[in-house]
Amino acid sequence: MSVEHEDSTARPYAGNPSGNLKELIESELYMPFPPLRNPHESEAAAGVEEWLRSWGLTDDPAVAAMIARTRPAELASYNSPTMDAGILRIVANQIAYQFVFDDQAEELGRRRPSRLLPMLCESIGILRDGRPPTTPLGAALADLHRQVEERCTPDQTARWAWHGREYVHGLLYEAVAQTDPPRIRIGLCGSIRSLTAGVEPFYPLCEAAQPHQLSPGELWHPAMRRLRRLSADAAVWIPDLFSAMKEQREGGVINLALAYAREHHCTLPQAVRLAIGRINRTVREFERLSEQIRPRSSPAALGYVDGMAGWIRGCYYWSRDVPRYADTATVPVG
Repeated sequence: MSVEHEDSTARPYAGNPSGNLKELIESELYMPFPPLRNPHESEAAAGVEEWLRSWGLTDDPAVAAMIARTRPAELASYNSPTMDAGILRIVANQIAYQFVFDDQAEELGRRRPSRLLPMLCESIGILRDGRPPTTPLGAALADLHRQVEERCTPDQTARWAWHGREYVHGLLYEAVAQTDPPRIRIGLCGSIRSLTAGVEPFYPLCEAAQPHQLSPGELWHPAMRRLRRLSADAAVWIPDLFSAMKEQREGGVINLALAYAREHHCTLPQAVRLAIGRINRTVREFERLSEQIRPRSSPAALGYVDGMAGWIRGCYYWSRDVPRYADTATVPVG
């Protein structure tokens, strides 16, 4: 399969940043993975629009505008550059769904965490018990579940649903955290962020994209479990850098950069530098560990690891240019 390469380089700004937060991130973040895009991106983008419209999720103009600013198919393309068109479309649909779900949960939970319970319980019922949906969001989730079942093995589908339930539970933890921001230290923020990241539900799709299934010994090897954790953390912490200004303005709490700002009583650029240090260490550990296991891994396992690396790479290149985080370029660095 052909893969489209971007013309930009992995680190476009050398030396000191020239004045804003976006340039600071681009200058100091370690990104060893080159930018790649899936050749089926335009098909996935059209498919996402059709799918969201079919379930009524973009009937609200505000939601439609959010999707336009967020570009879920572009994120899917960066994260999954070698996947076939069918799996890419599932990835793009799920990314779009999670952004809609996450924004609605954040709006409800910020007012009162208990208001989240009906929508979260509906999702758990669909993912765990196969209950019929009662809302448009629930209907979209049930359809995603159907799409995954059609493309994945039963074991892969079960892992997808389990990670999806973890994500749903994480949104309730986030809502509770919003009620008392000063208590949310970096460690607690990281624990909640690992749940709300919503990255790990995509790893069973990375499995399904391989020509052969991974053996249980490979899938559950301690090194592979560690790689999943490193990949998910790096993939979600990178957008935290670019979204920090947006989250700060909207009163967000579960964001790595903002957690550093609270704990160290420092400016946002200083906090971003601290967060970058942690991300760089995480990416370097992922890079070292993936190279260590490469000689003894099957082609399917290597492809799976490459899929996890894709989420690190993709979240960076997408975050850098997506309109959702355009404010990053307006924050001066002293």
